[in-house]
Amino acid sequence: MTCAIVYSSRTGNTELLARTIRELLPAGDCIYFGGPDPAALAADRLYIGFWTDKGSCDEALAAFLSTVEHKEVFLFGTAGFGSQPAYFQAVLGRVQANLGGDNTLLGGYMCQGKMPPAVRQRYEAMLAAPGHAPNLQAMIDNFDRALTHPDAADLAGLQEAVARAGQA
Repeated sequence: MTCAIVYSSRTGNTELLARTIRELLPAGDCIYFGGPDPAALAADRLYIGFWTDKGSCDEALAAFLSTVEHKEVFLFGTAGFGSQPAYFQAVLGRVQANLGGDNTLLGGYMCQGKMPPAVRQRYEAMLAAPGHAPNLQAMIDNFDRALTHPDAADLAGLQEAVARAGQA
């Protein structure tokens, strides 16, 4: 069975997950590895990765997902803000809603990912302003916790999710 790994990665977090999946697959099975491209649709099974943008995937990946039909699909992603399973499941559901028709979802996996330093700088500037949002310190704390992700435990979780889906 042929497979393709399609991903969108703004900061390298999702690319790390994509590379981890590629290492799990038998040599020669992966006929495509890279960004959204119609060439990936030649594969029987698609591993599709995304970074979280406003609670879903970015527009380019959403457009690609809408072209996917009659495939086995495994979704994976990273989110800088949030580390709770319920949040991850909600994001995965919104991303899945972009899929075209008659696909079989084999599973999914999400983990936290580090964010660019500019995000923390923006939060700090907002914190210094009078009348800032009361949850701003929690957002800074989340940024700091995300700095080490995806970590070894995240990658092990991805490997387990792929194995549960019958992929490796």
